[in-house]
Amino acid sequence: MAHAAPARRTRGSSGSMDVFGERTHRTAEWAVPVVLGLVYGYWAAANRRAGGPITGWNLLFGFVTTIAFIALWMAIRRLTPFMRREMHALVWAAFAGSAFGFLYSQTGASIMRSLGWSLLIGAVCFVVMFYRYYTHEDAAGHRIS
Repeated sequence: MAHAAPARRTRGSSGSMDVFGERTHRTAEWAVPVVLGLVYGYWAAANRRAGGPITGWNLLFGFVTTIAFIALWMAIRRLTPFMRREMHALVWAAFAGSAFGFLYSQTGASIMRSLGWSLLIGAVCFVVMFYRYYTHEDAAGHRIS
């Protein structure tokens, strides 16, 4: 029985598999935080109004939350590549835990409950991100291609 020969793979300038072109990567660099920010802002505003009517203040709250989320996301994306894997994972964990805790606090839950859940989410995120960076970097912190 015949088998197909493996296709030749091309590698990008960084040495990794590059499925999309440079233009797609540049677009995604802006589109991902904007889309996630809009979803996050809508979610926060919906949690805050608790099924009530949509008001101007609720819309303003959603857009301010969106802008803050996008700004934090982009700042973290710019700064974390220069950090060691422990700090890199810690920053993303703090961001994820804080983002979840803020959303959860908008539902009217107690501060202690919001804090507990955000710490749990942050801890899980830290473990996952540390494992990812640990398995994709050498001991000096350079990415493995």
